[in-house]
Amino acid sequence: MTSTWLQTLSQAESMIPLLGKLGREKAIKVQLAGNTLMADSVTGLMTAFDQHPELDLVQVYQVLEQVLASNNAHTTVELESLIAEADVSSVLAAHSQNGSETPVVLYGFGRIGRLLARRMCALGHTTPGMALAAIVVRKACDNDLAKRASLLKYDSVHGIYEGLVKVDEANQSLIINGSPVKIIYASDPAEVDYQAHGIDNALLVDNTGRWRDRDGLSVHLNRPGIERVVLTAPGKEMKNIVFGVNDSDINEDDRIVSAASCTTNAITPILSVLEDKFGIVSGHVETIHAYTNDQNLIDNIHKGDRRGRAAGMNMVMTETGAAKAVSKAIPSLEGKLSGSAIRVPVINVSIAVLSLNLKSETSVEEINQLLKSASNSAELTGQIGYSEEADAVSSDFIGSQQAGILDSLATKVRGNQATLYVWYDNEYGYSCQVVRLMEKLAQVNFMSVELLEEQAA
Repeated sequence: MTSTWLQTLSQAESMIPLLGKLGREKAIKVQLAGNTLMADSVTGLMTAFDQHPELDLVQVYQVLEQVLASNNAHTTVELESLIAEADVSSVLAAHSQNGSETPVVLYGFGRIGRLLARRMCALGHTTPGMALAAIVVRKACDNDLAKRASLLKYDSVHGIYEGLVKVDEANQSLIINGSPVKIIYASDPAEVDYQAHGIDNALLVDNTGRWRDRDGLSVHLNRPGIERVVLTAPGKEMKNIVFGVNDSDINEDDRIVSAASCTTNAITPILSVLEDKFGIVSGHVETIHAYTNDQNLIDNIHKGDRRGRAAGMNMVMTETGAAKAVSKAIPSLEGKLSGSAIRVPVINVSIAVLSLNLKSETSVEEINQLLKSASNSAELTGQIGYSEEADAVSSDFIGSQQAGILDSLATKVRGNQATLYVWYDNEYGYSCQVVRLMEKLAQVNFMSVELLEEQAA
């Protein structure tokens, strides 16, 4: 190893305690060009800094010390913008934020619910402005708590969770990395009084998909202790938000919002960049999607066409609303996209094929460079990934935090006709998007509470 490498390694190691304190003690998330700097991995820090060789790591360390010494808490700081400032302390003081945490309730604890819990409670990671307080489920068996803990800890797709999960039977809770999370058993949202469990002004995330309209989800909102509701599925009569594209549409009056679907989140950021640069005349979205729990493992009756056939041994044609849903985030694409889906026998990671007619001619090189630049921007780093790997296959993208990853070597262009291939972890990548939306709503919730307090004074 070269001395330069060893020096960088030493500097990265020295930042781990600082980042840990920022997360644990002050709930501050530190980002570099949109990427979160985690306190659990020197390798992760080295990878992040390798993409930004212009950074002076001594200066980075000093800035982190100043953030820790400031009055800021429960917020996100962007490292690049702070480093660019001549007087970091004055900037931090001028934008001081020290709010309280918004409690989060997960209603449902299936594939997405458990991954949201993993992401929120990941070692070395912080979700500013919020903390997991409770999980609502139907009791499945006598040793339900132990089963829930095991499913959180061990996952056939995403591996063993690198955190401590314990069962507290006496208090009907899971202890996740030292923090108690109440398990509330209920068959109907109308049964739950969250304030009776010490939970107030909470953000509830409905992962069940059982209710998708405002009336159904309002039952949550009308329960004591719930302030806002997020739906992890396409929603009716509410804003469908793709973080990074139209999250600026959220205001304090939005009490119920949808995080749209995994496919909509995967394709919308890329379509947004292409629409801004070239303009999209029309197109078709075909998603080759991993099978889900909504399908049968072996042939059996199913209310939906074709989904009753064995998921593990068939390609199953079905429908997707993702193409139409894009226009809820990008209104200029209303009526311009069609879509369909094929479920295939893989357990996770899907790929969307975008066949687009653009308003102007372009080239493979121009589109790839455009999206590569977007993937490195602070605004879209979490939404757009970029792959140049010649041997890339679907399993390589398990655990991807981006909403969608362009397979640049597969891009095809002929005149104004472009075909793009976008990989996405339809479980974890989507869950990361939902958490980003939750963070935004927690900040809106904080500002709303702060405004009420000022008015009361």
